[in-house]
Amino acid sequence: MAAAIKEAAAVIENARSAVFKESESLDGISAKIHGYDFNQGLNYSQLLKSLISTGFQASNLGDAIETINAMLDWRLSHEKVKEDCCEEEKDETYRESVRCKIFLGFTSNLISSGVRDTIRYLVQNKMVEVLVTTTGGIEEDLIKCLADTYRGHFHLPGAALREKGLNRIGNLIMPNSNYSKFEDWIIPIFDQMLEEQKTQHVVWTPSKVIARLGKEINDESSYLYWAYKNNIPVFCPALTDGSLGDMFYFHSFKNPGLVVDIVQDVLAMDNEAVLADPRKTGVIILGGGLPKHHICNANMMRNGADYAVFINTAQEYDGSDSGARPDEAVSWGKIRATAKSVKVHCDATIAFPLVVAETFAARREKTIEKKLCSA
Repeated sequence: MAAAIKEAAAVIENARSAVFKESESLDGISAKIHGYDFNQGLNYSQLLKSLISTGFQASNLGDAIETINAMLDWRLSHEKVKEDCCEEEKDETYRESVRCKIFLGFTSNLISSGVRDTIRYLVQNKMVEVLVTTTGGIEEDLIKCLADTYRGHFHLPGAALREKGLNRIGNLIMPNSNYSKFEDWIIPIFDQMLEEQKTQHVVWTPSKVIARLGKEINDESSYLYWAYKNNIPVFCPALTDGSLGDMFYFHSFKNPGLVVDIVQDVLAMDNEAVLADPRKTGVIILGGGLPKHHICNANMMRNGADYAVFINTAQEYDGSDSGARPDEAVSWGKIRATAKSVKVHCDATIAFPLVVAETFAARREKTIEKKLCSA
């Protein structure tokens, strides 16, 4: 009996040892998980700061905020002076003025949504330096200056909408009449561009076409207007994949001959990354697809970006570039192995305005406040 009790005790002790395996201490190594205490009052800035210690995708969102703030903090003066650098790069005033070059990429659905206004804010205030989007990200911005997009529902039946001449983008509704207004507006501009091609030998590229459209729309609600005004390039290598392509198609019958050279834009886009040195580069990419790959591929030409924030809902399990995490881009040399990077698995319409609030916008508000105090 005693032997049986001793044997049972040994079994229990072994089980206990397995269950309560001795832990390594995480104190000072990893952040402790805790959320925002609303008993302290409602402070949105502190609420956003608390995300990093909340866990799950909230912590990834907090990491995205930290990563973008790191982009914005960086100055060349933070780096050691290279022995082979030019005299200008040795000057402290110059070094303090050199900042991280930020690439912003986004898919067209975000311009269809209210995130368009967040992007317009960044471009208007010269907070980013290179933009990449899809064709919808161009045309939707212009169309919104001509007519409105409306809220609908995800479950509205396509056949019934078609009968009414309404197009659904998720839970947004765009009337067909918007595209008719777009055609009336853009075809005369294409006529002018074709005439300039013939008489002035203008070589049109997608980015030049986009800049021209931003100039012609002349509307402060448009991010393309501000990109034109602030001389911020907007790249779209698949310019024909959308309503713009339809307009090129229609125009080619009415007044044929307009040519758009995509090769010149590859040179221009890659040079935005290659010629960024001695600056660091940061990439912020909302959604996946073409903008994500185009920005990362350009940064491969300089051995990778130094900071990267991806915000999208795509998964990596199908091998898509859209779903790929930053570490996959590291394997291609598109993001540096030493880079600070994060992917937030979240709808960008939720995440991006919050990120901007605690990074770009918060800094601008502080700058304005300082100027008012010193005035």
